[in-house]
Amino acid sequence: MPVKGRLLNYVNGEWQPSSTAEYLDVTNPATGEIIAEVPLSTKTDVDEAVQSAAKAFPGWRRTPAVDRVQHLFKLKHLLDKHFEELAALITKDCGKTLAESRGELRRAIENVEVACGIPTMMQGYNSEDVSHGIDEFMVRQPLGVVAAVTPFNFPAMIPFWFMPYAIACGNTFLLKPSEKAPTTMQRVFEIMEQINLPPGVVGLVNGANDSVDAILDHDDVKAISFVGTTAVAKYIYSRAAENGKRMQCQGGAKNPVVVLPDAEPEATAEAVAASAFDCGGQRCLAASLAITVGAAHSPFAEAMADTARARRVGYGLLDGTEMGPVITADSKTRIEGLIQTGVDEGATALVDGRGTKIPEYPSGYFVKPTVLDGLDLNGEVVKSEIFGPVLGLLHVDRIDDAIDLINSGRYGNMACIFTRSGASARKFRYEVDAGNIGINLGVAAPMAFYPFSGWKQSFFGILHGQGRDAIEFYTEKKVVIERWD
Repeated sequence: MPVKGRLLNYVNGEWQPSSTAEYLDVTNPATGEIIAEVPLSTKTDVDEAVQSAAKAFPGWRRTPAVDRVQHLFKLKHLLDKHFEELAALITKDCGKTLAESRGELRRAIENVEVACGIPTMMQGYNSEDVSHGIDEFMVRQPLGVVAAVTPFNFPAMIPFWFMPYAIACGNTFLLKPSEKAPTTMQRVFEIMEQINLPPGVVGLVNGANDSVDAILDHDDVKAISFVGTTAVAKYIYSRAAENGKRMQCQGGAKNPVVVLPDAEPEATAEAVAASAFDCGGQRCLAASLAITVGAAHSPFAEAMADTARARRVGYGLLDGTEMGPVITADSKTRIEGLIQTGVDEGATALVDGRGTKIPEYPSGYFVKPTVLDGLDLNGEVVKSEIFGPVLGLLHVDRIDDAIDLINSGRYGNMACIFTRSGASARKFRYEVDAGNIGINLGVAAPMAFYPFSGWKQSFFGILHGQGRDAIEFYTEKKVVIERWD
């Protein structure tokens, strides 16, 4: 019997304990309470899960697409039914507010809805008489066993960038969730038992680095999806490529927002604050640099500081909380260290969120919103992804200078501009080297029927998650040329 509070793996349609003797505590980052123990699954555990998926694949790929998506229709219904339960669990898992968790879960469900269109989206095409009496057509066929390694900051949404598309296309799917926030998907898989997928079509293996390496090295795993830091994305991309696998690896970000003089300061500050501080700044689309142009600097900086000071920080399940904690004590220490680095490099802390204590939750990992003005362009803070509620302010004279500054960076996940000028907005979206562009909004998050893009060091691969890219990623094209005499 499993020990109470210890998470299980889901293999071949059954819950089972890992063969490991090593477990990590899973902590509610707002309260410091230990909510579960997660196993560091072994190579043997991974192999068993992959073999189960490989065994299920032939039957699943032969299941008509219109029948495969019936399971997803049921899943959409169940996720709606358990919506509030799952949203609360997300908050306990990673610390974001309940409103943010609801938004995340709604995005997850949207991906299930889009994947239900696979019978149309997976269609090929054909031509008659490419030569006398010869016809040619293209069909899409699934890859086999595919896997995803997902992060802590969106424990429900990001697995659904991949899973519904993978299984709708006829693949079998293995998930390795973050060991920092694994309880959300544990519950989702419990709910998924009710949709009656054949054993082995979906699997879940908890773990950390060794579990990931076992997935990357397994001969029967054909494709890997990953979201996390750039350093780990590079590692997974290179190791998977060495093993002949298909990869899509989303990395880090240093997302800029540009504020032109014609932007309204207070409304812009509110939008930028939501981008920079929501989810504790722990998202790959968080604004981390605000670049003001010309006369925009002083009014925006003042409005931004006022907005940051007013943010109510606390436990995400409580009414009125606008921002929760960061994920771990180590994250809090690292973020506060980078704030100090910014100050040491010459920046002024207009708002300093270090040393935050919430009396009701003294064990929580809280960092309040921080605004650093006048960062050193060549300093560490301008270049590094902080992944916390820290916004740096920079100033340039012209929009061309802002674009040059953005394009000189190594990341290219998102860039946004606030302006009333259509010409400036078009110039920005046309010239900026980033995969997701926002015009007069602070979070350029694509809908589920568009790819979640990313350029430069923010993405390694060709095909992104979500939408049509997901169909391309999870299928092989087979071209048939035939003649019948």
